[in-house]
This record gives sequence, structure tokens and C-alpha cells, in this order.
Amino acid sequence: MRLVLFLNMGGASSLEECEVFLKNMFNDPYILGIKNAFLRKMVAGIISQLRLKTMQENYRQIGGKSPLNELTLSLCQKLNLKCENSSTKKEWKFDFVNLYVSPFAKEVLQKYKLTQNDEIVLFPLYPHHSQTTVGSSVEVLKKEIAQLNCKAELKIVEVFYKHQFYNQMLVDDILKAKQKFTVAKTLIFSAHSLPISLIKKGDLYEKHVVEHTEILKEKLKDNFDEFILSYQSRLGPVKWLEPHTGNILANLKNEALIYPISFCIDCSESVFELEIEYRKIAQKDYKVIACPNDSENFMKFILMDLENL
Repeated sequence: MRLVLFLNMGGASSLEECEVFLKNMFNDPYILGIKNAFLRKMVAGIISQLRLKTMQENYRQIGGKSPLNELTLSLCQKLNLKCENSSTKKEWKFDFVNLYVSPFAKEVLQKYKLTQNDEIVLFPLYPHHSQTTVGSSVEVLKKEIAQLNCKAELKIVEVFYKHQFYNQMLVDDILKAKQKFTVAKTLIFSAHSLPISLIKKGDLYEKHVVEHTEILKEKLKDNFDEFILSYQSRLGPVKWLEPHTGNILANLKNEALIYPISFCIDCSESVFELEIEYRKIAQKDYKVIACPNDSENFMKFILMDLENL
């Protein structure tokens, strides 16, 4: 068997799970850089309690849960069905693991009786590399695989922001949205932000996002008057990557399309922050383009990328 595990931070599937998400996220040493594990856990608990009510209220506005788990499950089910019905009878089996909420690595790995003749492929659902996303997820999976004494061969899919088919898929989605919202003169690429301190330590995220934006701008240069790269989802008093998406929308001069460039699956950042929160301050109308999610083209890209391993 060739088991493909999609990796993501995960999204709370209920209001009660918001606390689990926050505690696990802030206890991640890549997120909260306190080296002492006991102290980090204490601080994570305090921050989680301070942010819990706000997160739960935000989730209430999108139906009480993040769409991420259901969309990722649908992606896996569709890919499994596609492989089962394939004339070549491919041996791929698809499942997913979250970093901060269930399904966690251990519970997913224990579902499969893997031997040294099997293969595990870790497929982070992040187009760009960051230690806070790809690095952290892969490290956790490697640790769990080792603790379970699993002898299956391990492979890891590299970040794919330069992949030609992936980018053509994004361009096609953006142009389809432009056909429906013809007044849009501005295209905003909104990426999840990251503290400047992490970038200064060598994190590749900003470099990858900027390069990706330039690739897409070149392909779309005849369709928009203006392109903007901005960053969303900053937390706390430290300095984050800028400009902030909220500030861009508060001073928007033209109708715009927004593409959430750092996400493959819609989550609270795309369906709450972009669709609801920032809309309250936007000076002009805008439309948010859906992430690839469980689309046919995204599945085609995934299978194509796996064949190149």
C-alpha cells in the first residue's frame, strides 16, 4: 500500500474543540518560541483562555466549525474513489492528519497495518515552506512514525508553488471569478502572516510567497490594473509581515478579487476573516475566490505530483 497523508494545522469541528486547537497551537515550539516545555505549556494555557471566547464567537458566525476537516475528508474520499475506479488500479490510499485537532497523527497511523513493503507519503497542504507549517507537521509525523516502530518507506512531497499545473489551475480559477465580477480592477493575494522574527531566523515563507505572487502576476498581467500582496491573521504585539490585508481593504480604491494564496483548503481565515471580518471595513466591494479544496483540477495536480516522487 502507498499511504498518502495530507498534513494541515486543522480547524476546530465544534465550539468545544476551539480550546484544544488554541492550546495545541500555542504549545507548538515553532509558534511560541519558549524553549522550556513546562513554561511554554503554562503560557499557552493562559493565551488560549484569553483568546477562546473571541475564537468561539468567530466560529459561531460560520456555523460553529471550520470547513477545513470536511473539505479535506471529501478530497480524500474522492481521490480514493478515483484510484479504486482507475483502470490501472493504483495502490494510493489517501487520508489526512491535523497538527492541532483530531485526527492526530497517532490515531490515523494506527488505522493502517503498515509493513516495510508499504510506503508513507507526507503531503503538506501548503504551497510555501515555513517551519511553522511544513516543518512542524513533518517533524510531528516523523516522531509518531518512529514511536510506532513503523518500517514503511517514508517520502515527503516538496512545496509546490512553482508547479506549472498548480499555477495554471489558480490562474483559471481567478479568471473564472473575474468573468463573474467584471468590475474588479485589483487582484489581492492574501497570505497568512508570520512574525518578522521568524523570517530573520531564516524561515523561507516570505521568499516563497513573494516568488509565487510574481509568477501569477506575470500570467495575469493583462487582466488587472493592480496587484497587491498582503498578509492576514496576525496575533499579539510583535511585528508581523506587512501590509495587513485589513488595512489594504480599509483603503481600497477599486473593486477587487481576493485570492488566499497560502491556503489549499478553505478554513476560518478564508471564510471568516476574508468573507466576514474584513468586509466590515472595506471601502469597496470585493469577492473572495475559493481555495482549490476538493476540486477535480486539484485532484489531478495531486496525482500528477505524486507520480513525480
